[in-house]
Amino acid sequence: MSNYPLLNAFLTMLWFFLWVLWFMLLFRVIHDVFSDDGLSGWAKAGWTVFVCILPFLGVLAYLVARGRGMGERSMRRAQAQEQAFRSYVREAAPSGPAAGTSKADELAQLAGLHDHGDITDAEYEAAKAKVLVS
Repeated sequence: MSNYPLLNAFLTMLWFFLWVLWFMLLFRVIHDVFSDDGLSGWAKAGWTVFVCILPFLGVLAYLVARGRGMGERSMRRAQAQEQAFRSYVREAAPSGPAAGTSKADELAQLAGLHDHGDITDAEYEAAKAKVLVS
């Protein structure tokens, strides 16, 4: 028989989960401090020292003082990365007549994809019809 009751196992898992959650929150706050371009170097140093010396109070104070901006800054960074990615794709892989490809070249590429098994018969026929119509 076991000397570790089910309730103790549950409480151990709960404490472990809270411990992991705490570290995720701590690292999220530290990441936000260093990725915020609006903070000066002294402000970043101050928040970092506060969070490292008094972690619970520091994280709580940071969330109260700057918590709303964390999501907004994260959203702006994600949008900027998405825009940069889309811009890179547009520059790196132009398509259509602007790329200097003819319909025959596009059909040859489609046939190669179809023969290689990268696209299905239905996708091939739909793409072929789109190339021939344009």
